[in-house]
Amino acid sequence: MTDVTQLRFDHPPRPLAQRIGAIAWPSFFAAGVATTVFFAFVDPLQLRDITLPHAEIGRELGYTIGFFLFWSATASSSLFTWLLLRPASRFNTPLRPD
Repeated sequence: MTDVTQLRFDHPPRPLAQRIGAIAWPSFFAAGVATTVFFAFVDPLQLRDITLPHAEIGRELGYTIGFFLFWSATASSSLFTWLLLRPASRFNTPLRPD
């Protein structure tokens, strides 16, 4: 019978900066593209007038808020993907034949 513990390969943990960069950097690019496409069709001032008519939000602030909203959405998507792709060997206990 084959020993199950010898077949297991535990991936080395990645540094924190690499883990954060793997989530933040691709989501930054995706947010940039999403912001560009969205605001090519939507004017931030018209969006303000529809949603918050009494708020003093200019175009630049509208672009900034939109970018950070897109960045948070794409970062959460990247984070969820990272959570799903973690190696199972770190979370499963080894099977021991009785």
